[in-house]
Amino acid sequence: MHALVATIVHHPEDARILHRQIRALVDAGHTVTYVAPFRECGVTPWDRVRSVDVPRAQGRDRLSSLRAARSALTALAPQADLLLFHDPELLLALPSKRPVTVWDVHEDTPAALLTKPWIPGPLRRPLGRVVRGFERRAERRMRLLLAEEGYRPRFRGNHPVVPNTTEVPDAPLRPPGDERVVYLGHVSEARGALEMVEMGRRLREHGVRLEIIGNADGSIRPLLREAHQENALHWYGFVPNDRALRMTAGALAGISLLHDTDNYRHSLPTKVVEYMAHGLPVVTTPNPMAEALVTRRPEGRSGTVVPFGDPEAAAEAVLELRRDERVRREYARTGHRIAQRSFHWPVQARLFVKQLEEWVAEAGGPKVSEERPEPTTPAIVPGRVPRQRRRHPRIALSE
Repeated sequence: MHALVATIVHHPEDARILHRQIRALVDAGHTVTYVAPFRECGVTPWDRVRSVDVPRAQGRDRLSSLRAARSALTALAPQADLLLFHDPELLLALPSKRPVTVWDVHEDTPAALLTKPWIPGPLRRPLGRVVRGFERRAERRMRLLLAEEGYRPRFRGNHPVVPNTTEVPDAPLRPPGDERVVYLGHVSEARGALEMVEMGRRLREHGVRLEIIGNADGSIRPLLREAHQENALHWYGFVPNDRALRMTAGALAGISLLHDTDNYRHSLPTKVVEYMAHGLPVVTTPNPMAEALVTRRPEGRSGTVVPFGDPEAAAEAVLELRRDERVRREYARTGHRIAQRSFHWPVQARLFVKQLEEWVAEAGGPKVSEERPEPTTPAIVPGRVPRQRRRHPRIALSE
């Protein structure tokens, strides 16, 4: 089977897209062509897939990315048995002639629009209703994969769920220490950026360093740079997921200070599962699924829940863990045990690949062609479209 995988919004080394799904397809013996913004993200493509570079869609600037993506997909789709795409924007760039098409739904996009700072406030809810209409139309025209059970009520059909689980090592690299706490993931105001900066300042007074590993919204980057310069925290920026997870090893705790928003209320933060998998106690706000995972599992507790918007409580929870080595080690062991039993990605990987294979088989099976593309190391650039200025702003669907 030849799978054509596409994103113009996500980083090419996105954990779900590259490290989980594409790797699962390649390990199962399938060929993958990967369309993604390699150059703009400074990424060397993986040499086991054919890589096609397109401009990245950021903020309100989406038109050039969509045009380049449509050109690439139109050229490549006839060679593929399956088109798997990851951004709602790409609903506007799909070619008319294409193979079995699958939209991997990562988030509740209409709810996410409510937190996007570059979208004018009065337009957020009306635009959300437009996106709901696109979702209903997409459901009639293609296959859907969902990243969360909580996304099911948005759709009428019974679509398979491929949750954001993770590779769980047999044992953590190191037990939790007492000198640093970590945050892993994209940084935005709705994900607790302001609280983390204040938390970092409070922890610094007690000799504990906050490390933030991940890219950030443009409006948040100056705040993180300033906090980094004053030594309130250490911000690494984007780090590929496999290396970022190794960096978390031995931390005192992993933190998740998501706000109480529609987009997060019914989702399990992947970062919480990753912290547990790598032997870190968790400090999280009380989003229902995160709170249930951390405090209400039959195996026991794996962390502490703190109120929304309360950096002082978050800092105190970390310091309490620092004072009690027995508790933090017990949380770490319990979290790792839960992750190993319930959230180990290879189990989901087999189901994911099997589902795609079944859909291709239902459509007549893989094509037999002598022109099937071979993996190449350099990115292939099919008519890269330069960015263009427009007088009227373009509205972003997701990022």
